[in-house]
Amino acid sequence: MRNLTKTLLATATLAVVAAPAAALDETTLSVVGSWSGLPLHKQHESPFWTQTLPEAAGGKIAVEMTTFDQMGVKGGDVFRLLNDGVFDVGMTVADYTVGDAPELEGLDVPLIATDPAAARKMVEAARPLVEDILRDRFGAKLLALAPYPPQVVFCNAAIAGLEDLKGKKIRGSGRMTTKFLEALGAEGVNLGFSEVPGALERGVIDCAITGSGSGYSAGWWESSTHLMTLPLGGWDSVATAMNLDKWQSLSAETQAFLLEQVRAGFEAPAWDALAGAVDNDIACLTGKGDCASGEPAAMTLVEPSSQDFEVANKVLRETVLPDWAERAGQDWARRWNESVGAATGVTVELN
Repeated sequence: MRNLTKTLLATATLAVVAAPAAALDETTLSVVGSWSGLPLHKQHESPFWTQTLPEAAGGKIAVEMTTFDQMGVKGGDVFRLLNDGVFDVGMTVADYTVGDAPELEGLDVPLIATDPAAARKMVEAARPLVEDILRDRFGAKLLALAPYPPQVVFCNAAIAGLEDLKGKKIRGSGRMTTKFLEALGAEGVNLGFSEVPGALERGVIDCAITGSGSGYSAGWWESSTHLMTLPLGGWDSVATAMNLDKWQSLSAETQAFLLEQVRAGFEAPAWDALAGAVDNDIACLTGKGDCASGEPAAMTLVEPSSQDFEVANKVLRETVLPDWAERAGQDWARRWNESVGAATGVTVELN
């Protein structure tokens, strides 16, 4: 009887898993991922789209995948091309697209979230805004919002806190970050990611901001000496979206299946891995702790002080957020206050 019960339970479980797949559309998705060399793509994007999803769909959903850098496409062009129907699903750092949609900067405001749990709370609060922005600006359906590690500061100069950034030339990470740097008395410099190590070595810039994991993977520690862990560039959330025409061509069952699979098989694991990834990145860059990614570097760790947080909060409220509200418009700023602001306790003053 016990064996029979186990058999019946197993059969029932298989039936539950198989039933949705039986009702799915047969389709092939052309998918363009984010940076091919970074952990988000290698550990989460690629395995989900090329293995997990097709298997869960029982072979009814096939995926052809590349990344925007492998295509030779700029990150800021991904959603424009998605809107044109060049591919079905696209992923890019939301901050890359703010030239077309300045209101999208509200997804990842620097220094509001200083740890992974707070970053997740901030992004979840912003999700309804991002859904509307992607639909209206890019003709796209939002599928997921996944994180990069915090955008921290690499300096080839001795620093002890935010005050020491004054007068320095710093490669920023988005318009809000550049505005923040300027308010501190630093000079924001626009440089491509691959240009940074050489610029640090030659003294063209003094510091640069990028994700902790990205900086380690790209060897920025070879050209810099000090690491400030304050997330001065936010968390560079990566948005995944589907061309709206493609989305609307799918059955309701397939749409629901895709959303469920993306949330459970891609988005949630990426967020769950973030805390451990941040600890590992810092260990790898400073040699303090166990580095699972390779040989550790020996950068000097600069942890933010309470005074740094006070300065950051003042600049954020008095300069960065008002500047964004002026560009995005009062309606978006109001929506941001009611969602992200309510969740984080930081609001922008409206006219």
